[in-house]
Amino acid sequence: MSAASPSRRWLVVGAAVLALLFGAWVARSLLQSGANRDASALMAVSLPDLQGVQQPLRQWQGKLVVVNFWATWCAPCREEMPMFVAAQKAHGAKGLQFVGIAVDEVAKVKQFAHEIGLNYPALIGGFGALELSRALGNSVMALPFTIIVGRDGQVMHTQLGPLNHNQLERLVEAGL
Repeated sequence: MSAASPSRRWLVVGAAVLALLFGAWVARSLLQSGANRDASALMAVSLPDLQGVQQPLRQWQGKLVVVNFWATWCAPCREEMPMFVAAQKAHGAKGLQFVGIAVDEVAKVKQFAHEIGLNYPALIGGFGALELSRALGNSVMALPFTIIVGRDGQVMHTQLGPLNHNQLERLVEAGL
């Protein structure tokens, strides 16, 4: 595998910095607005995917969207993600969409995504993602943190810490 060119690295670093700044702006906006149950500010976020292409969360509006803030260095995150892969496979055709927002480096996320056969988008949020998660209810800024947005654009559930299988299935059934 060849090393990334300096211009490619600067492009990725620039995208990460922009994502950080945008995340902080969204977080501040949510905090000032009282962070109600409307997920429109979250759905307005756009973050780079593993190829550096900006992916707006609004592209999944109208689906049941499970947004999971995670990192490769977070053991509980790593443990729950295969369950998310299985749920995406089982319910994706019915309108379920998982989106992972990684608080991590692109290379580490790519490697872990390959290891587990990640079948849903992994976006790179950097440490700005922690600030965004705080505005969405993660007051201790710990991982994993999950937000489930219903088809109607309202936050159905937020959770600090891993979801268990039965809990996830109940939430997915209620949202679909």
